[in-house]
Amino acid sequence: MKILRRAGEALISLLFPPHCAFCRNPTPAGQHLCESCRSRTARIERPYCQQCSQPFDGAIDGNFTCVNCGDRRFHFDCAVSRYRSTGLVRELIHRFKYDRTFYLRGTLAEWLAETLDDVRIRVQPYDYLVPVPLHPARMREREFNQADVLARLISSRAERPVLTALRRIRYTTTQTRLDREERMQNLRNAFRVRQTSRVSGSHLILVDDVFTTGSTVEECARVLKQAGAASVRVITVARG
Repeated sequence: MKILRRAGEALISLLFPPHCAFCRNPTPAGQHLCESCRSRTARIERPYCQQCSQPFDGAIDGNFTCVNCGDRRFHFDCAVSRYRSTGLVRELIHRFKYDRTFYLRGTLAEWLAETLDDVRIRVQPYDYLVPVPLHPARMREREFNQADVLARLISSRAERPVLTALRRIRYTTTQTRLDREERMQNLRNAFRVRQTSRVSGSHLILVDDVFTTGSTVEECARVLKQAGAASVRVITVARG
């Protein structure tokens, strides 16, 4: 089967030579971004907020908490991202999520997996990866849950299973034009825990594509902690 698979991949590469998903220049087999475009991704480097990974342009030594997190109490311990949701990164996420450009999942999963090496994730062993769920109506519309797809792609590297511990029980309006408080109110009681016995006492990693205000993952973390989760941390492909 491996030989047949490799032969099939070679034939596809011959008939459809690989190219960069952003600039369309040729790329090595299996690569969907050229080196030039990869170098243009906005990586999050220190200094950044220890709670939400918001980068800071000034000079700060040591750990700090940003002004957006300083006056809030969260149910998740931290949210870790390695890239900013701007430019190329934002476009690839949108194309995967809304245009069903499914082959981009590998690149996005690669970026997501970088968060696993962060000291905030490594400091405490975890039991499960928990994808943020979609409402069934949104799932029928999109046909896949991007968070679940990405979680399953990094599961082997994380050496931890995916646990579908949450379900979305209330359809919510788009949050694009809502401020932080309106987003929190919009999401209140939108999620319910399933498989409570496996959640109770477990250290969990919530998985999503983008962290913007943190309202979605905060509500997920809240219900998981109510169900007895020992800790909840968050990883996303990008930080809005």
